[in-house]
Amino acid sequence: MTTFSLNRTQVTRSEFESASRKTATVLSGYGVAEDTVIAVLMRNDVQCLELVETCRLLGARYVMLNWHSPAKEIAHILEDSGASVLVAHIDLLLKLDVSGLGETPILSMETPTDVGAAYGTTPPGNLPTTIKSLNQLKDTAKTFTGDPLRFRGLFAYTSGSTGMPKGIKRNTDPNTPDQYLVYAGLASDLMQAVPGDKFMVAAPLYHSAPHALSMFAVASGYMDIVITPKFDPVDFMELIQFHKVTHIYIVPTMMIRLLKLPHSVRDQYDLSSLKFAVSTGSPWPTEVKTAMIDWLGPIFYESYGASEIGFMTLISSDEAAQKPGSVGKILPGGSIKILNDDMTECPTGEIGTIYVNLPIFGDFNYSNAEGSIVDQRYEGHATVGDMGHLDADGYLFIGDRKKDMIISGGANIFPAEIEAELIKMPQINDCAVFGAPDPEFGEQIVAAVQCAEGATVTLDEVRDYLAPLLAKFKMPRKLDIHGCLPREDSGKIFKKRLRDPYWESQDKKI
Repeated sequence: MTTFSLNRTQVTRSEFESASRKTATVLSGYGVAEDTVIAVLMRNDVQCLELVETCRLLGARYVMLNWHSPAKEIAHILEDSGASVLVAHIDLLLKLDVSGLGETPILSMETPTDVGAAYGTTPPGNLPTTIKSLNQLKDTAKTFTGDPLRFRGLFAYTSGSTGMPKGIKRNTDPNTPDQYLVYAGLASDLMQAVPGDKFMVAAPLYHSAPHALSMFAVASGYMDIVITPKFDPVDFMELIQFHKVTHIYIVPTMMIRLLKLPHSVRDQYDLSSLKFAVSTGSPWPTEVKTAMIDWLGPIFYESYGASEIGFMTLISSDEAAQKPGSVGKILPGGSIKILNDDMTECPTGEIGTIYVNLPIFGDFNYSNAEGSIVDQRYEGHATVGDMGHLDADGYLFIGDRKKDMIISGGANIFPAEIEAELIKMPQINDCAVFGAPDPEFGEQIVAAVQCAEGATVTLDEVRDYLAPLLAKFKMPRKLDIHGCLPREDSGKIFKKRLRDPYWESQDKKI
């Protein structure tokens, strides 16, 4: 019998399914049915996955809200998605002005003790009487007896051109396989899982990649799932050892924090159960990858994906040694085209916009995109604006998002290239590179850095370090030093927060 764990608190699959069926009865009373939507505002919790299973039973879609979001943004998503109900952890509701969330009915969920301890939440206060407890309603609910309907999956939201998020609505073509069956297949085909394996996730479940991998494990029917409320490097190793975890999702910022632990700490934990670790979402510096492989063996895989399209590529540790910097080849059944601005295919090795066709995940539309998205399509392929190139063997190398590209003095500059070198500087723990307005060159390069503990760094030192590694026109002209760079728990950086102060008084936003 497979299990679901929040840290060390465990429920069986039968308990999980029973709770989901009672929740289905409750939510049906709020109008949740086939092709409707629920919104979820919760930190990492087994109950998040119970709600997903409830949506599978009812044929509903679900929006996983980023709990860092302000009430205004949450209200926009509730209205835009047409959510029938919002389900939220009590501590998160207490932090919000719920009167500003519109007319959507709200159900509260108890914040588990482990989750509260991880985030230092205060004891529960008083919620408005209009907000009912889903936990209490479940206690008296009958068990839903219907068979699961076609899985609609995650209704993800991503940044819109107006600053407000837009929803990525997966098409439900009856001629394509049910996505739940696709997920079950990817547990073995992508994650290389077998019965008895255990997957652990410490990244936030509102983020597409860790959420999808968790759902692969759920859909497999044979993997245990371990959820931890947030990433802490020591807790992470303790849980791997305790549960004998075999599969993990891990991003470069997590790896860097693990590698910074003294060997005397790392050596206390037996991590030999691990056999598969996958990363996606942010650039993976080669020296970090090498250090992790030296420590834990060639168990690491890197994937390139997007919320709109899904997991697109995968590369193993052995392949990465032969193709440093690559994110791998397209998954079986898919194809990649690299196109220039004239929509013609680029020669091998030339950077252009990445267009992907991956039928297993189905097509998508946006809920509120302004104008046409025709320019995101080409002969059955779609793009999210990423730049890159293919080598002669079909391996993909990512450059940057087109919107993040810096144009200075007519030259196209990709921040990821500079960041990959800058992060190696001993005085620097974290970095982000972006463009700011420049009266002569159009844009100038700004490096935002977080220094290592006890270290300082100057712009001249940064430029001296980068001089042998990058062309002169790629040198930063300004250095911003931050106590902590704004990153999501998933590792993705809020580059817009760093960039906006430079552009807010400008007529144009390159």
